[in-house]
Amino acid sequence: MNNINNLGKKYNLFPLVSQGDYCPPAVINAEGIYLYDDNGKEYIDLSSQFVNVNLGHGNKKIITASQRQLETLPYIGSKFGASPVAELASKIAEEAAPEMKGKVFFTLGGADANENALKIAKNYTGRDKVFSSYRSYHGSTFGAGNLTGEARRFATEPGIPGFVKFFFPDISREDGFFTDEKIYSQYCIKKLEEQIISENPENIAALFLETVIGSNGVLIPPEGYLEWVRRLCTKYGILMVCDEVMTGFFRTGSWFAYTKFNIVPDIVTFAKGVTCGYLPLGGVIVSEKIAHFYDNNSFPCTLTNGAHPSCCAAGIAAMDEYIRLDIAAAVKKTAPLMAEKLESLKEKYISAGNVRSIGLLGAIELVKDRRNTPVFADTKNPGSVMADIMSIFYKNSLSTYHTQNMISVSPPLIITEEELDETFLRLEKVLSEVDKKYCV
Repeated sequence: MNNINNLGKKYNLFPLVSQGDYCPPAVINAEGIYLYDDNGKEYIDLSSQFVNVNLGHGNKKIITASQRQLETLPYIGSKFGASPVAELASKIAEEAAPEMKGKVFFTLGGADANENALKIAKNYTGRDKVFSSYRSYHGSTFGAGNLTGEARRFATEPGIPGFVKFFFPDISREDGFFTDEKIYSQYCIKKLEEQIISENPENIAALFLETVIGSNGVLIPPEGYLEWVRRLCTKYGILMVCDEVMTGFFRTGSWFAYTKFNIVPDIVTFAKGVTCGYLPLGGVIVSEKIAHFYDNNSFPCTLTNGAHPSCCAAGIAAMDEYIRLDIAAAVKKTAPLMAEKLESLKEKYISAGNVRSIGLLGAIELVKDRRNTPVFADTKNPGSVMADIMSIFYKNSLSTYHTQNMISVSPPLIITEEELDETFLRLEKVLSEVDKKYCV
C-alpha cells in the first residue's frame, strides 16, 4: 500500500463503503478522459467521476479563470455585489434557462441546492407537504435525504413529517403489462393524482423529481409523463421542481433536460456540470413569479460560501467552454454511438442486463442471469460483491461508480469516437470477467 492510501486508511472516511478493505487507486494526475495513479497506470473515467466532470480533466480555461479570480477577489460574502456572481447568474438565466425568466441563488453543491429549494417552496406557498419519488437521489443532507427515494435515505430515518413518496415510472418493471408508453404515462398520472388528492392538495408545497432518474439506473420518463405532471402541479397550485444536478449542462444534450420534455418547471436545481467539479458550486433557479414574490418578502436562504466568486468564475469559464467546444453537437454525435454500444453488450454478456441512456448519461444493470436477477442476489453481503466488481473495473483500467447493481456509463462530454471505442473494449473485458465469476 502506498503512502497516500496509508494516510487515507488512517485518517479519511470514504463515502458509502465499508472502510476496512477499501483501497482505491491513488490518483495523482488527470487529463481529458484519463486518470493516472501513483504507479503511472492509466484509467478511463467512465463516469466523469460523479457525473460532474463534463468537460474532462485539466481544462485550462476553467483553471485560469479560477486562478485569476483568486488573485483579484478571492472571497466576498453573498450580501455584496460581485462581478463573477452577477455574470454567471445572468448567463444561466438568459442562456441556459431563458424559459424560466427568473433568478438564481447559488449554493455549494446539489444537496444544498435541493435543501434551499425545499425552503423556498415552503416559504413561497405557505404549505408543508412535499412529494418526491422512489428511486430518486437528491442528496445526503437531512432535507435532501428525506427527498431521496432509495436506500441512501435510510440514515436520515425516522424522517421529517410531510415528505410523501410516489413511484417514478419504470416500464421495464411492469412485466410486459404495458406496451404503449403513453398509456403507461396516463396510468401513472392517474395514480399520482389519487395520491395528491388523498394528501390534500392545499397542503402540498412542491413536487420534486429528477427530470431523468440518474444514479438509480437512468430512468427516462415515458412519453407524455412530465407534461402531465406539469399540468397536475398547475391544477393544484403545487410547485414543480426539477432536480437537474446530474442532467444539467449538456449531459443529455441540452443545457437542461427539461427542455427535451416540453415543460417549464417552477424551480430547477443544478450543480455538477456548472463548474465540472473544478470548484464546488450549485444553485437554484426560480421562475419569474417566485422571483417577484421576493421583491417585497425577505428571501429566507443564506450560506457563508454561497455565490463564492472564485467558484462563479469557474462556472463562467465552463459555460463559455460548452459553447466554444460546441458540446451540444459533440453529444448529438456520440450519444447514439454509445447507445448502440450499450445495446450490443446485452447480446454478448449475461451480466449486462437492462441498459439505458440519454445523451451521455447511461447505465448498465449488472445481473446474474437472463431474468435480470441482480448480480448480488442470494448473497448475504451485496456490498462485497460490488466491491469485487469495482476491483475488476480498476484492473481493466476503468473508473466508475455504482448504485446497488447499477453501473454508471457517463463519460466526459468531450470524449471522441476513438476514445469511446477504447472505453467499450475495456468494458467488454470487465463484463467477460463478471460473466465467468458471477453469472449462471
